[in-house]
Amino acid sequence: MIQTRTVTLEIPVPEPATLERALWGLVAVGLAADVLTTQVGLEAGLVESNPTARAALAHGTLGFLAMKAGAVGVGLLCRPFLKREHRGIVPVCLALPWLAAAAVNCYMLAQVGVLA
Repeated sequence: MIQTRTVTLEIPVPEPATLERALWGLVAVGLAADVLTTQVGLEAGLVESNPTARAALAHGTLGFLAMKAGAVGVGLLCRPFLKREHRGIVPVCLALPWLAAAAVNCYMLAQVGVLA
């Protein structure tokens, strides 16, 4: 008599990219763009107009990055309190102001001739 067995091989398949993941990617882009354009602007003689960011910049770039990390931290702490389908609002609320700030920074850099 021949016995048969079934062998199951489980292969982990990465979860497909979700809209929320893409939005968190946008947060990273917005953060990097804001930090970079702010640093370039400060080196070009421009001043930070946001008083909270100006206070953070008094402690150097690390102070500025700590302020940004704090904002991301607050967003991550609030995220679990939202329904799954509404959690994308957290990265949107972080990314939009940073992207807008980077756009304003680019405009100001163009005005002083840094961006040609």
